[in-house]
Amino acid sequence: MRRRLVLALGLLAVLVALAGCASPFGGGGPDDARLNQNATYDWDTNATTTYDVGRGNFTGILGVENESYVPLYQRSELGTDEPLDVASLRYRYPDNGTVVAPANRSNFHVNATNSRLNVTLPAAGGQVAFTADRPNAKRFAVPMFIDSAHSVEVVLPPQARVGVPLLSKVSPGGSTSRVPEGSDRMLVRWESAERGPILTRYYLARDLLLFGGIGGVLALVGVGGALYYLRQIRVLERRREEIGLDVETETDEFDDDDPPPGMR
Repeated sequence: MRRRLVLALGLLAVLVALAGCASPFGGGGPDDARLNQNATYDWDTNATTTYDVGRGNFTGILGVENESYVPLYQRSELGTDEPLDVASLRYRYPDNGTVVAPANRSNFHVNATNSRLNVTLPAAGGQVAFTADRPNAKRFAVPMFIDSAHSVEVVLPPQARVGVPLLSKVSPGGSTSRVPEGSDRMLVRWESAERGPILTRYYLARDLLLFGGIGGVLALVGVGGALYYLRQIRVLERRREEIGLDVETETDEFDDDDPPPGMR
């Protein structure tokens, strides 16, 4: 009995250690140096929430109306919520546009739990910005950090596109997409998004050329195979005619109106 108790306690300790390692903060809190890293954000956005998606990271600028608290999180590979590991955290005051980092204000701080990175802002309203890592994959997904319906805009990486159903997916519905003149980056926009997550699965413009080339080759192979098949049928029909086998013709060889063979 004593041995079983020791084994159970050991297993519990291992599970607790694994839970800490699974956290993006390794069981500790967010790194202050990382939160205060230098960064420059374009605060003059055209949407309440704007995400600028890069190859290996993304930036988010959230407009928070009458709110002084924002929970940041992401969905883990196990399907559970975990705190979003952010860097270069900034807040912009709504009245004068002053931008501050957590190190500049004692009332601008973060607190990490098992599922959320709770960001306390120095004032209600304004904008909060951050940078976070992401897998270098053709997919971007992020929860809705603001509860009320608001406009959302996602700036895809260079040459990234959505629009072909088999190669891309955008959720929730009701979005529009366009590529501004003189730019190679597509903008996906929701005028009033209320439910998340925001999801964009995209392809690169060169992928269309690749798949188009593959489709062309397959089409040629299919046409060539069909022509070869028809040619073989014609060859077999001629061989049947040559050896006197029954082959359908325009007039039946044994028409009832004709005399039997040998009596014509």
